[in-house]
Amino acid sequence: MISVLRTTWPLLLGILLLMIGNGMHGTLLGIRGVGEGIPTFQMSVVMASYYAGFLLGSLAVPACIKNVGHVRVFAALGTLISSALVLFAVEPNWISWSLLRLLIGFCFCGVYVTAESWLNEGSTNETRGQTLSAYMIVQLLGIVAAQAMLNIPDADGYLLFIIPSVLVSLAFLPILLSAQPAPQFQTIKRMSFIRLYRASPLGCVGIFLMGGVFSVLAGMSSVWGAQIGLSVAQISLFVAAIYAGGLVLQYPIGWISDRYDRRKLVLILAALGTICGLMVIIIQPGTVGLVIAGAIMGGVANPIYALLLAYTNDYLDQSDMAAASAGLLFIYGVGSMGGPMLTGSLMDLVGPDGYWIYMGVLLALLTGYAAWRTTRRRALTPDEQGNFAVITPSATTIAVEASLDEAQSDSQPNPDETQEAAETEGLTATSDTAPNPENPR
Repeated sequence: MISVLRTTWPLLLGILLLMIGNGMHGTLLGIRGVGEGIPTFQMSVVMASYYAGFLLGSLAVPACIKNVGHVRVFAALGTLISSALVLFAVEPNWISWSLLRLLIGFCFCGVYVTAESWLNEGSTNETRGQTLSAYMIVQLLGIVAAQAMLNIPDADGYLLFIIPSVLVSLAFLPILLSAQPAPQFQTIKRMSFIRLYRASPLGCVGIFLMGGVFSVLAGMSSVWGAQIGLSVAQISLFVAAIYAGGLVLQYPIGWISDRYDRRKLVLILAALGTICGLMVIIIQPGTVGLVIAGAIMGGVANPIYALLLAYTNDYLDQSDMAAASAGLLFIYGVGSMGGPMLTGSLMDLVGPDGYWIYMGVLLALLTGYAAWRTTRRRALTPDEQGNFAVITPSATTIAVEASLDEAQSDSQPNPDETQEAAETEGLTATSDTAPNPENPR
């Protein structure tokens, strides 16, 4: 790991600063929006706009990179992010904030794609796993650190908007000045959603539901906290606990998933999240209880996301993983866009508890669906499964593909199992479900 950090520290430092800036502005907007009297649903539109922009970026940024190159796209998007972060303080209006969030989501998608491409290109087969692991850890640590910086006294001024703008601007210095050559652009082939669903119904449905859950955790937590009267320090502690829980539990859950039926593990974690949300509504705990609940929900949401990606790839040929990852991330993005707005509507209808009700309902649906799916396919043995990869929901296709490819490098999918799974779904062995290198994608 020391040798990895020695060669990648400029990129990792830049990513850390980027995540601090991104994490600060997301939480700050929820706090300031409620303080400015912006209605809950309108704030939910603001929060959802980031995910709409991120989804648009995943479709448009590759073409931009292909036309003008990584470095120019990287620098241009960074300039736009830094400018947009300052503009939030100019006019606290939900329409302008939504447009700025849309722009920031679009730009951050491109920034992540470029940074992840550089990390992947600069790694060897021996160091790629450690590099990607360090990248995921740095992402989560950056967001956790961002919450601490929100406690700088200036909640009603400009400083807390200026700081993330400066941090994002500084983030590009170590990245652009590093000795890493610009990576080669590679176009990811597409896989039809029908074929992806046939390969893993649980993966597609689960990723969609988890998009709704995680976008609410990341986007609406500060809005909910401000509504119930939590202080800035309490809100920042709650949000930090969400990401800290995900960071701490990823590795033990990943270790278990390599030795256990992943569907049942998804079921158990989703059920735990459902119970957690229900208990918060019933007990109405104090700050300590809410922080514990945040850590549980984050500790559930992050690993489930990675588990579903790993589970889907257990039923795919390695050559199809890139296309499948792109499809799954698109499904996740669609689910993410609706999460904040549906939660905002529910909070307007039933009050702040709508925040927990929405996530509880989605996790309950995932629990039931995962339980039903366990009756449709036999469980893979540990030898038939690929290895778990630590992946955060903010990672783009580049990192997801590289992480899953690294995890699968020591294990290949079982063609007989894939064929049997396809037949269980009512398909024939000649269907697109079974990974066949001779089938056109």
